[in-house]
Amino acid sequence: MLKRFIGPMLGLLAVLSIAAPAMAAEGDGASNGMIAMAAGLGLGIAAVGAGLGQGRAVAAAMESIGRNPNAADRIQTPMIIGIAFMEALAIYALVIAFLLQGKI
Repeated sequence: MLKRFIGPMLGLLAVLSIAAPAMAAEGDGASNGMIAMAAGLGLGIAAVGAGLGQGRAVAAAMESIGRNPNAADRIQTPMIIGIAFMEALAIYALVIAFLLQGKI
């Protein structure tokens, strides 16, 4: 699964390494551009991570409930708490992105 993400991540790294010198020529605006890029990338990575984590958690919980329907009460409550923690991490990333945007 990790091998599928190596190619796009290397492409993203190449684009960012090309964009950094272009923004450096602007002077003070370069730091603003990098802050905006960091806020957007951070929020996107957090959203993807939270989405993948929630998907895997719900899939595992549904499979467990399918195998043992009598344990649905004991499986569903911890799953919802775990999903709430994952969503809280994504919301923290959103707050940090807003704080970074305020520095521009």
